[in-house]
Amino acid sequence: MRVAILGSGTKGGTSDEGPHMKKLLLLGVVSLFIGMTAMTLSGSQDRGGTEGIQRRFVGAWQLAWLEEEGADGKIHRADCTGLLVYTRDGHMSVQVMYRNPLAGTNAAPVQYAQGGYEASFGRYEIDERAHIFTYHVEGALVRSLIGKDLTRVYDFSGKQLIVKSSSPDEHWRAAWEHY
Repeated sequence: MRVAILGSGTKGGTSDEGPHMKKLLLLGVVSLFIGMTAMTLSGSQDRGGTEGIQRRFVGAWQLAWLEEEGADGKIHRADCTGLLVYTRDGHMSVQVMYRNPLAGTNAAPVQYAQGGYEASFGRYEIDERAHIFTYHVEGALVRSLIGKDLTRVYDFSGKQLIVKSSSPDEHWRAAWEHY
């Protein structure tokens, strides 16, 4: 039988058994290849979208501008500088320093900053379809933020990452540029 499977057509098999077995074996291998390829492509398509977007986030970003609502109800550009970091494994940290938080109408937002400085770190998850990410705060200068899940709306515009709060009560927007 062993010889017949190898296709010699002698000793224990008919002369048609060898070519027939080769065709079946070839058909099985081709079917397996097609099935594995389809599974790989469908799996990578699901992951590829999120991984592709996440790749755009990963790295260090410098604050280009930050717009906030002033005491007069109008949107103003804050005089500040900042650093935002996203890692491949889903961690992030943000720091923003207001150059002169007591001058003018733009004071640092109390819910995120203390003494004109904002600093926090934690994990993030991206919902690509909704264009949001959720920031799970694990540590912060303002301790009331620790343990909170902050939902942020994001968009990419040219080389900038635009981020704003999803809360209708918060009227700020920040643009970050990769270092």
